[in-house]
Amino acid sequence: MPKRKSHGFTLIELLVVIVIIGLLAGIGIASFQGSLQNARTAKRLSDLKEINDALKRFYIDHGLYPVSGGGTGPWDGLYTNWGDSTPDWIPGLVPDYLEFLPRDPRNHTDPTQQYIYRSNDGSSYKLLSHVPEDCTGVVAKHPELNDPVRVCWAYGYSTPDVLATY
Repeated sequence: MPKRKSHGFTLIELLVVIVIIGLLAGIGIASFQGSLQNARTAKRLSDLKEINDALKRFYIDHGLYPVSGGGTGPWDGLYTNWGDSTPDWIPGLVPDYLEFLPRDPRNHTDPTQQYIYRSNDGSSYKLLSHVPEDCTGVVAKHPELNDPVRVCWAYGYSTPDVLATY
């Protein structure tokens, strides 16, 4: 019986290879998306800590915290629906205490998903990441960042006297 020469791949072989490549690509993309979210979480935590440290230094120098603008509401941010939207969203911190005020790592203009700040009279403050994508995981690892007024709508730093009021 003469041997048959192979002239290429069968349709079944090609389909199997395509399915395997598709599965590997799907796993890679899912892993990459998780890495992106982890990077945004780390950046968000770093930004909030840096701003919180600057607020403490401001308080040491001035005896009070920066007061919110209060033009259209109590919560100021780079973009916000509840206060003044301005690049200098915490007045007085730039350039003496921070080089610039950071923005949420999602880097968009949705006013509901930003860093926001509130201080009515300078005696206390609250600094939040509003509607972060990683709230449950962050609060589980860092319960001190939980905002009891906005359970997993936001987390961040505040003076103890405003924790449950602002």
